[in-house]
Amino acid sequence: MRVAAIDLGTNTTRLLVAEVNAERVEEISRRTTITRLGEGVDARRRLLPLPIARVRNALSDYRRQLEALGAERMLAVATSAVRDAENGEAFLGEIEWSYGFTTRLLTGEEEADLTVRGVGEGAADALVVDIGGGSTELIAAGTRISTELGSVRLTERFLASDPPTEDELDALAAAARSVLAEEVPETLSPRRAIGVAGTITSLAALDLGLVEYDRDRVHGHRLGDAAVRAQLERLAALPLAERRLVPGLEPERAPVIVAGTVILREVMHHFGLAAVEASERDILDGIALEAAALPEPVEGDAPPGAYTCC
Repeated sequence: MRVAAIDLGTNTTRLLVAEVNAERVEEISRRTTITRLGEGVDARRRLLPLPIARVRNALSDYRRQLEALGAERMLAVATSAVRDAENGEAFLGEIEWSYGFTTRLLTGEEEADLTVRGVGEGAADALVVDIGGGSTELIAAGTRISTELGSVRLTERFLASDPPTEDELDALAAAARSVLAEEVPETLSPRRAIGVAGTITSLAALDLGLVEYDRDRVHGHRLGDAAVRAQLERLAALPLAERRLVPGLEPERAPVIVAGTVILREVMHHFGLAAVEASERDILDGIALEAAALPEPVEGDAPPGAYTCC
């Protein structure tokens, strides 16, 4: 079955069109647009008009593409930013009305479960680390932990200077250590880790010295502790305008990559991990599997607001 999976994340809006056969996902097209839906949510607890417009513009484009590719089922899931926002459910209702997607608002635990399902068999004996814009999920040995350690959230809370000061970075790191110490069971002691989502895959690309992003080379790359620290030192020293120009780094990810890297460093230190393996398979693949199980859509007119841009 050909499906469309949409991830309405705190920092990115992503699309996967894929053929699904049992638990196998074969990619047809995958796209990422940095829309920063969670901008301002940590302070205001509301999705703001400009980020909503950015998401709707991306979805209008995605809807046209998935139709052209013949997707039979369409599932859009929302995570941390929409969970935290007072108008999150209303936003999802508008998305369903406008574009005809089936929508789901995931809990942190559901988000973790879909991530593990997307990663596949390789996650069975590993800690899966999913650093998002609004939250970080840690999954291992049947344990599902969803924390508020998100790259957008912590950038807004701690990194006011450009480039960030040592005091700001230390405060962010201390906050991350505190959350991990409080929320991670002492009995959780994984020997290996798999990292998913944009922070980790971007750092893998930088460690590989890629000028243009290459998913095949990033997937499976082992990102060592020393490499994470080296990239953090490099990126944190650059003003944002210069960070946007770093080869291999998506310019729109530059504003939050420093906070994401601090989170990863602290997660690795907490568990004593020498390296984390980057994975290009993630929650989007899990969403595709869920989409294949949706009931057959009812034929009829397009929803009243379909394809609206903003």
